[in-house]
Amino acid sequence: MKIVLPAFILLAFSFGCTAQTEKKKTAAAFEVTKTDAEWKKLLTPLQYEVTRQEGTESAFTGIYWDNHQQGTYYCICCHLPLFSSETKFESGTGWPSFWQPLDKKNVLEKTDNKYGMSRTEVICRRCGAHLGHVFNDGPKPTGLRYCMNSAALQFEKK
Repeated sequence: MKIVLPAFILLAFSFGCTAQTEKKKTAAAFEVTKTDAEWKKLLTPLQYEVTRQEGTESAFTGIYWDNHQQGTYYCICCHLPLFSSETKFESGTGWPSFWQPLDKKNVLEKTDNKYGMSRTEVICRRCGAHLGHVFNDGPKPTGLRYCMNSAALQFEKK
């Protein structure tokens, strides 16, 4: 007996396969790539969970949420410069927040629909590390709040 599936079901299956293929292509397109085992050797368990598995540290627990020193914040995975202390502000959220990246080309944004809400995820351009999310409730001049995980960052004083 031959089973014939309606076209909309076949179309849904093909989109699912394409999305998985595109996701793999995107991950391979980063300049810095490592296996999970290599990342686990380089990062603490929390850093790995946040950057490689899109986790989030608890509010007010990260080392940089209340950092007021002058300097630069780098990606913990590949040391790409991401944010300056000059754009850091007190958001009251418990995570380090910035109103703009050091160089917009160093961060990528993608839609994140997990947990029943739509947010904009921020990832490192060089290695694909999950950094946090960006929201439209920040201060002037951009009106943006780049809400980052301390575990995804490495701070170096000026």
